[in-house]
Amino acid sequence: MTACVRWGVLSTARINDRLLAGIAAAPESEALAVASRDGERARRYAARHEIARAYAGYEALLADPDVDAVYISLPNGLHAEWTLRALEAGKHVLCEKPLSRSAAQAASLFDAAEHAGRLLSEAFMYRHHPQTRRLAELVAAGTVGSLRLIRASFSFPLSDPRDVRLSAALHGGALMDVGCYCVSAARLLAGEPARVTGWQQTGGDGVDTTFVGVLEHERGVLTHFDAGLKLGPRHELELVGDEASLFVADPWLCNRPGIEVRGGGEAEHVAVEAVDPYRLEVQDMAAAIRGEREPLLGRDDAVAQAWALEALYEAAGARRL
Repeated sequence: MTACVRWGVLSTARINDRLLAGIAAAPESEALAVASRDGERARRYAARHEIARAYAGYEALLADPDVDAVYISLPNGLHAEWTLRALEAGKHVLCEKPLSRSAAQAASLFDAAEHAGRLLSEAFMYRHHPQTRRLAELVAAGTVGSLRLIRASFSFPLSDPRDVRLSAALHGGALMDVGCYCVSAARLLAGEPARVTGWQQTGGDGVDTTFVGVLEHERGVLTHFDAGLKLGPRHELELVGDEASLFVADPWLCNRPGIEVRGGGEAEHVAVEAVDPYRLEVQDMAAAIRGEREPLLGRDDAVAQAWALEALYEAAGARRL
């Protein structure tokens, strides 16, 4: 059993800064190594973040026997390949969302993790925040009555045409980058979708820069969401029941947590503690590695999430003229 979980990071992506801050704040976790295709870039990054080891090439980091777990923040299209390589190298893996847009591929990665005797988890940091847990508790307690409708949005304007999120080859697109949060929350709060419908507008080199989806859940709840890479900044989540609704103004980044209960009169504010969801994510994974509990997000959630993304893209593609 590993007392201190020593982390390696594959890539020098901007998202790493939040995860590394979470590692630094998490007891019994240490950022030990970082790798980049460019060795000099890795060394500069390691020096800036006070990381002991820098590697030129991801394979070199995976060969380090002192690295217990890796965080994969590579472009979406490389997630599956390097998750598999890391597992085969004997590392536990926290892979940034989305793990995959193929349910079969996601299942195969968890098969590989089981074969290697290692843990794999998809990094949806918002799921670890107490705001998300409190929201689920309020729904389960009947605060809105019977849940009927979920409305979700996540968008921002992406200005750099070279951004990897506009690359079809690297599995970019609005649904993969931000819409996946909306899908994840809908699944958590209303159960798995039985049917989905999707529409997309394309840009970049053929990715969806705007995606609108509808999910019909097995419990009879409907979700409609929109996600965009060419829209103004928007992130909202509303749960509508037959008696009241719950509204969250910052459901995904959780920088300003809080929930509004909206009924016939004035809105009631439900306070939520402001904590770092990345630290909680790291602690969850580290505790699972030490054998203290199962990770919050495992096989069932990741495979079902990939199925929903796959079905939404198939539905949107079927509407192309």
